[in-house]
Amino acid sequence: MLERLIDETHLADFVNTRSPAYKERGLDVSRMTKKQAIELMLEEPNLMKRPLVLSGRRAVFGFDADKYEDLSRK
Repeated sequence: MLERLIDETHLADFVNTRSPAYKERGLDVSRMTKKQAIELMLEEPNLMKRPLVLSGRRAVFGFDADKYEDLSRK
């Protein structure tokens, strides 16, 4: 399911770069593939931006009130 929600060209929108796990591992989202990012988020859920809000086939990763509003309108 994550594969369909994540845009490979904008991985920083989905990976929590502020997470201690991100910093401890010395990760660099700009050097990750979509597959690597998904594997890391499944292995270490704290690497995924939260909350994850789903509406149909659309999702918002992380807190963004304006995007939540957009989800409710469409």
